[in-house]
Amino acid sequence: VDEIVRFRALEQGDLVHIVDIQLDLLRGRLADRHIELEVTEEAEQKLAHDGYDPAFGARPLKRLIQREVGDRLATAILEGKAADGDKVTLGVSDGDFAMEFIQT
Repeated sequence: VDEIVRFRALEQGDLVHIVDIQLDLLRGRLADRHIELEVTEEAEQKLAHDGYDPAFGARPLKRLIQREVGDRLATAILEGKAADGDKVTLGVSDGDFAMEFIQT
C-alpha cells in the first residue's frame, strides 16, 4: 500500500477532548477507592496546552497526566493526605498544578 494519508493538525478542542478521555480512564481507576477527581477548567486547559508538542502531537499528554495527576495523587495517598472516599480537585495555582483534598 503506497498511499499518502493526510492528517489535520490537532486543535485546542481536540486536545481538551483527549484530556477528558485520559482523565476518565484515571477516574475509573480511582473508583475502586471511591476517590472522586474533579478538574478545574483552568487545569484542563493547562494539561491540553502543556501536553501538546508540534513534533509529537498529543502523545506526551498521557505521560503528563500520569506525572502531574496520577503520580501526585498516588504520593498523596501514600502520605495520608488523601484516603478512600475523598474528593480531590486539580487546579492551577501560580502557574503550576495544585491539588486540594477534601475528606468526606
